[in-house]
Amino acid sequence: MPKKRTEQSAPPRGHGVIEGAGAVVEQQITDTLEKNYMPYAMSVIMSRAIPEIDGFKPSHRKLLYTMYKMGLLGSARTKSANIVGQTMKLNPHGDAAIYDTMVRLSRGYEALLHPYVDSKGNFGKFYSRDMAWAASRYTEARLDDICQELFRDIDKDTVDFVDNYDNTLKEPTLLPATFPSVLVNANTGIAVGMASSICPFNLSEVCQTAAALMRDPEHDVATTLLAPDFPGGGQLVYDRAAMEEIYRTGRGGVRIRSRYAYDKSANCIDVTQIPPTTTVEAIVEKVVDLVKQGKLKDISDIRDETGLDGLKITIDLKRGVEPDKLMQRLFKMTPLEDSFSCNFNVLVGGIPRVLGVRELLEEWTAFRVECVRRRTFYDLAKKKDKLHLLKGLQAILLDIDKAVATVRRTEEESEVVPNLMIGFGIDETQAEFVAEIKLRHLNREYILKRTEEIGQLEKEIAELQSVLDSKSKVKSIIISELDAVAKKYGQPRKTMMIYQNEIEEYSAEEEVADYPVNLFFTRDGYFKKITPLSLRMSGEQKLKEDDEVVQHIEDSNTADLLFFTDRCQVYKAKANDFGDTKASVLGEYIPAKLGMDEGENVLYMAVTHDYDGYMLFFFENGKAAKVDMSAYATKTNRRKLLNAYCDKSPAVRIAYVKEDCDFMLTSLQGRILLVHTGAIPSKSTRSTQGVAVMTLRKGSRLLRAEPYSEGMLVNPNRYRKNIPASGSLPTAEETAGEQLKL
Repeated sequence: MPKKRTEQSAPPRGHGVIEGAGAVVEQQITDTLEKNYMPYAMSVIMSRAIPEIDGFKPSHRKLLYTMYKMGLLGSARTKSANIVGQTMKLNPHGDAAIYDTMVRLSRGYEALLHPYVDSKGNFGKFYSRDMAWAASRYTEARLDDICQELFRDIDKDTVDFVDNYDNTLKEPTLLPATFPSVLVNANTGIAVGMASSICPFNLSEVCQTAAALMRDPEHDVATTLLAPDFPGGGQLVYDRAAMEEIYRTGRGGVRIRSRYAYDKSANCIDVTQIPPTTTVEAIVEKVVDLVKQGKLKDISDIRDETGLDGLKITIDLKRGVEPDKLMQRLFKMTPLEDSFSCNFNVLVGGIPRVLGVRELLEEWTAFRVECVRRRTFYDLAKKKDKLHLLKGLQAILLDIDKAVATVRRTEEESEVVPNLMIGFGIDETQAEFVAEIKLRHLNREYILKRTEEIGQLEKEIAELQSVLDSKSKVKSIIISELDAVAKKYGQPRKTMMIYQNEIEEYSAEEEVADYPVNLFFTRDGYFKKITPLSLRMSGEQKLKEDDEVVQHIEDSNTADLLFFTDRCQVYKAKANDFGDTKASVLGEYIPAKLGMDEGENVLYMAVTHDYDGYMLFFFENGKAAKVDMSAYATKTNRRKLLNAYCDKSPAVRIAYVKEDCDFMLTSLQGRILLVHTGAIPSKSTRSTQGVAVMTLRKGSRLLRAEPYSEGMLVNPNRYRKNIPASGSLPTAEETAGEQLKL
């Protein structure tokens, strides 16, 4: 039965009903993205995920500035809940998000080289997924001493201030950090369509590099900024070329290895430092998973022994295991070695830019120069104002009695200032200052002491003016501040640097047993690997009905296998990927084993070790292609290569030859041509169309191509010709004894 459509009567107007509510309005998807999504994307980029040149995201800056205004710099700690509550006046987020930000900046969390929050209580650990921090009501915090460098002279108009979200308070747009904090502490963020990932560097090295670049813009950054320095330590595998690429472009990656020690008495490995991109739990889970899969047989137990002494993962070894070789395998197979991807994306003037280290430090220097100039201008204005007042005070020094008499003779209070202005030739501001002097200060000693400051003030004003007029003096001030910060807060590198040529890399081939095997491949795509002993003891090969063995190759268990398909693709595997079997089983079905496309069939199996020799392809159109086997070698473990050979004409024969030899070609009309592969030029491009070898008449095609061996033809010279050639029809003696075949 059809459903009955019911309509409810609309409630009367004026009862909380929004006119037009529930109506479906069609809108172009481009308009929706532009009106709804783009503002969100811009907000995330500009106000949330990407750090600015001072090294902070808005959430960090709002939290630290709130703590600064609470007087938590150099004072006793207060409850974290109190800080979170006060921060809400600047940061329109929930308490959980604000406290989460605070935790990541804290000393207890250990995620920063130089923490900004001096914490007390359980703040969790960045290297553990399960060690959660305590609630904000249980922990306490204050600003760390290094924050003095973040807020130095912030009250001297060094940076701009803007209204908070409800226009009740002012907050700084940037913090006037006296050192390049953007490079000292790690900062990562994912925005919309872009991300930022800045690795931390040693404070002393960063300050030294920034100062050196100010002295010499052509300074080689790599000589002073050695490499990233991570708070969790570890070992950085140093690659000069990769490091220079990061310094130049702001993009790249560095490899970080865990640090470990072997305890001989307990026969165990203690891992004490891990890469910053992983956690203790992730490492333990991966090792346990590999042991369950049977890929790691040398480990008897692994446990997390992290405690008050810090991070510790203990790996118990079986008897006779070499710890260093095991660790090489673990570095290769687990997150004990990981990469940190760098993407130095920073907001500069409200625009996201990916900068190299040199450009980043140049932008920071420009920002810092502006801070110092604004501070100097502020101090200059204050001193000029003070000097102006003292000049007025100096004027009444000439006749204090006259000043007193002027005030006494004035009948109305409002006339005191004008009369002083007239009597001593001073302006209104100076007259106001003089008029406000207390009666007890109307003595010569007080006024002389105050006016003695005039000379010192004039000297200081001249000095400040010279700083404003000289860019080199501003840079000298910044350099001296950098040196002071490095001396006061600098600390030794935590991450050890090891060079690529000093370490041994684990190679999977070392673990593969090398022994002789017989490789069988059938027309229907079945593969068997049988040892010689098993083959001698076996009977007849078991095959599917109407199937047959088309290739039987004697080789070793370390051989590489290349399966060429009818879709012009090649799938790569290793002989050791397949288990040893017997003749009495069907074997592995290659299309399923290697995940081939639906309906894809294997035409040929090539077996190689060093990828020397050639691959030969004979096509129905009479052409032949000769491709260097090295074109199929890959540095990575890629399992599938596209465009393995030309797809312009179907392949009649695929063959792998190590040396040039003869092939016998037969056309549809029965013509025979003997071709030496040395006459076919080799190509490094896999998809080459090849060269014309056999000239075919209209409607004809190449039928067969097979390796020629002595005795196959009675008179082989009759069929040898310069290519391309149409070949010759076989003589009667060649076909003697053959039956007519349909």
